Amino acid sequence: MHLYGTQSVDEHGQLTIGGTSAVTLAKTYGTPLFVYDTALIKERARAFVQTFERAGVQAQVAYASKAFSSIAMYQLAAEEGLSLDVVSGGELYTAIRAGYPVERIHFHGNNKSDEELIFALDSAIGCIVVDNFHEIEQLKRLTKYKKMKINILLRVTPGIEAHTHDYITTGQADSKFGFDLHNGQADQAFQSVKDDSFISLLGMHCHIGSQIFDTAAFSLAAKKLIVKMLDWKTKTGFICSVLNLGGGFGIRYTEEDKPLKPEIYVEDMIKSIQLEIGQENYPMPEVWIEPGRSLVGDAGITLYKIGSQKEVPGLTNYLAVDGGMSDNIRPALYQAKYDAAVANKMTFDSTTTYTVAGKCCESGDKLIEKISLPKVEAGDTLAVFCTGAYGYSMASNYNRLPRPAVIFVEQGQHRIVIKRETYEDLVRLDCSLQDENMGMQS
Repeated sequence: MHLYGTQSVDEHGQLTIGGTSAVTLAKTYGTPLFVYDTALIKERARAFVQTFERAGVQAQVAYASKAFSSIAMYQLAAEEGLSLDVVSGGELYTAIRAGYPVERIHFHGNNKSDEELIFALDSAIGCIVVDNFHEIEQLKRLTKYKKMKINILLRVTPGIEAHTHDYITTGQADSKFGFDLHNGQADQAFQSVKDDSFISLLGMHCHIGSQIFDTAAFSLAAKKLIVKMLDWKTKTGFICSVLNLGGGFGIRYTEEDKPLKPEIYVEDMIKSIQLEIGQENYPMPEVWIEPGRSLVGDAGITLYKIGSQKEVPGLTNYLAVDGGMSDNIRPALYQAKYDAAVANKMTFDSTTTYTVAGKCCESGDKLIEKISLPKVEAGDTLAVFCTGAYGYSMASNYNRLPRPAVIFVEQGQHRIVIKRETYEDLVRLDCSLQDENMGMQS
């Protein structure tokens, strides 16, 4: 059994996280329960930041908060000196409520509304990553009207297909994101903003995908963007002060995954950039990256209570848990794979093969297919590893299931950071047909 961060097995044969028994956490807070090992998050953040510092390279490490957004998570990221990548007005609002330093907030997204852009401008955030020509016109109109300046990056698609799932590959030419680097779109966008009175172009951004296990794709992306930077300098004298290579650094979900250490990703990026610009006497840009999953993915674990079982002779043994696709859509969405353990039977031999099913009314609600576990009983605690990224953030109320609680654990201390939803929460925004003030207005 592969354990992550501070996870261990205690003298009672129980899984512990941050010095606390997972069984105790499940009994204290209920299940399903998202548990974050904050020591591991801090370790990862410092690995990224300190690698740039050792190399003497100006950088910003921005937490890609779509992986997991909450006030407490943003406050933790701020304490570690990270910048912040948000992709909606809701994430920006959460960051503001968390007291995040606005100058370190970067706003992404392929379809930002006027309201979201006004919110970003009024909040005086550090940078907007511009995704398309429509957004350029929005920003020109809004900044001129408000007489407010804003820093931007142009998001480009470098035409690189990272070796990952189609749904999480974003750097190829056929993508909903960014200006194409090769068909003239990026040049057209550059010409449109470079001399604008209220828009300050810092440089370029790209994101080539997720769950990437080598450095070659990042090196190739850096080379392609630097070629364009050199071209702009030659033709116009413009020098990009920022080069943002995005995120997508992989983590280990199962033994099939072979991720690199954060230091290796960063060191190879720096070498690739220095090699390309060194040959042309181009000033070293500030390097920005956007780790999300690699900061919180394997720092998170979901605890479930095991309920019913069903045996299909000669085929499958099903065990059902009290959550499922409502708190982890990834297996149903793109066949994501996970590992798990019975938290109260860590020293027992694994003798039975199960398919872990959720409680949603969908045949496809299966968290893990065919995993070897000890013989389980109703009431046992199942721990599913590496659910810290895109678990809670993609959770839903499908079947009117309340979303789970989230806790942080470190050095034997644990605290709730998102409360469990109640049935009352589920109907809080509902309107009755008898509500007198909710009728149609002509």
